[in-house]
Amino acid sequence: MSTPPCSSTPEESEPRVIALGLAWIVVDKPAGLPSVPGRGPELADCAVTRVQRRFPEALTVHRLDMATSGLLLLARGPLHQRSLSIAFEQRQVHKVYEAVVDGWMAQDAGVIDLPLAADWPRRPRQCVDTTRGKPSTTHYRVLERLHGSGDAPRTRVELQPRTGRSHQLRVHLLALGHPICGDTLYADNHPTAASARLMLHARDLALDDPCTGNRASFSCPTPF
Repeated sequence: MSTPPCSSTPEESEPRVIALGLAWIVVDKPAGLPSVPGRGPELADCAVTRVQRRFPEALTVHRLDMATSGLLLLARGPLHQRSLSIAFEQRQVHKVYEAVVDGWMAQDAGVIDLPLAADWPRRPRQCVDTTRGKPSTTHYRVLERLHGSGDAPRTRVELQPRTGRSHQLRVHLLALGHPICGDTLYADNHPTAASARLMLHARDLALDDPCTGNRASFSCPTPF
């Protein structure tokens, strides 16, 4: 099963519902909107609560960073939440992201295999830690080498995380010397942080529908 591409812009404030199944709801989360509620009533507004206004049964399965846009999968009720969460845990869900990073990446494709752990003195940041870090793997493929403002070299890259660590793509690319443009958390002292938004988008998602067993795939074109 596949769905037609959706369209969105970072300025949109509402998650766009792009596909409905018996087990799931797929939305396009705009950049700047949290996936789930934070601590305290003032941080309750998020993608999940907004979707629940239309679909009260919607429950969290996975998350995107607040600054990241793109495909977010929600479950329709606790039974489907469990099955879909297991699919994520067992790495049965195929995810593809697209990003624009600082500089021209030397290799056309490669694998980043660096263990990640919480950077406790600077939480919520994560860091590469070969002693206590958890295994983390990202495959990448260069889509285009281009110029940013002032002819600054940048690279458009496709990313396929094989693990789902917090901030994995952001830290892995930073470790390669190519921070994601607009990343004010990890590249706050770098000129690339001046971009209007984090240039990271969850573009493609594919998984087995727990109700039918058929493969379901979704795509949402990158808005930058």
